[in-house]
Amino acid sequence: MAPRPTYRGPKPINLLKYHRPKLRLSHVREVPRLSKESRQCIRTLASYRLPKPRLKFPRSKCAAVLVALFVGRSGELHVLLSSRAATLRTFAGDTSLPGGKVDPEDKNFEDAARREAFEEIGLPRDRRKVPLLCVLDPFIASNQLIVVPVVVLIVDNTLRPILNSAEVASLFSHPLKAFVSSEYALNSEMASLEVPHHSYKDYTLPPGPDGACRQMRVHQFLTGREAGGTKPVFGLTAAILIRVAMLGYRKEPDFQVEPPGAPTNEERIAWLMYSNPTFREACLAEGIEVDWESVHCIAEEVYKRDKPLWPIRSKL
Repeated sequence: MAPRPTYRGPKPINLLKYHRPKLRLSHVREVPRLSKESRQCIRTLASYRLPKPRLKFPRSKCAAVLVALFVGRSGELHVLLSSRAATLRTFAGDTSLPGGKVDPEDKNFEDAARREAFEEIGLPRDRRKVPLLCVLDPFIASNQLIVVPVVVLIVDNTLRPILNSAEVASLFSHPLKAFVSSEYALNSEMASLEVPHHSYKDYTLPPGPDGACRQMRVHQFLTGREAGGTKPVFGLTAAILIRVAMLGYRKEPDFQVEPPGAPTNEERIAWLMYSNPTFREACLAEGIEVDWESVHCIAEEVYKRDKPLWPIRSKL
């Protein structure tokens, strides 16, 4: 019997277990021009508690993004977005949230998101100037990384960005509330062209545990900056901001977020972990003990709950 490989990296930890909202209500009162709706949104986000995770993730397969909110001139909440540098190897030119892979020195997802935001746009890691609101459930990126959004509030309006030109071409903001509306007003020019603020396209996912092919919905939001070369908010970034806006404003979008029978993010992650050998290898290399039967059971929940849109493939 071959000896069990020795893990020499950082001790396995739950990257989520450290997270507790750090916002003090005094921070909310100190923010000027904050509308009643925005104030309630902040309080709702700060009160959110992540459900106890049923899955353990290997650090090498994880990333974090920072959803940095601030108060605009009209009292609305805005989110910071960046255009990725055109020279990057992946997702060049895309509109995105600051973030990246979890490093060995990061204690948790919050540390990773803050570090990446500091490196990319110069946002200080100071938790008094940029307090934590909440951490959301994981998503899956197209490169099969597990991505955790970390939501913060910028309460110091004297902060100025310092862009890392190797990674970020430009920085801008967009109203958070726009991500639960299909007809959010952008500007008079776009309104006259009757360009839809929100659109979507459904894609077929690879076969799931039951061999059936289900669909996922990819959303796109215009920001009014497209004429200048800025790409719309699309894909994973759009999905994350829909979730943040739904949670904060306690409001369902005026569009359908997912097609009928779509698996949840947790179910998709469970099936990815179970079916992709690199996740098993990463868990073994990092000394993470995983009950793979339980992972498979989570992945199966989708077809116990909903019928697939497409026929189950015959095994004959």
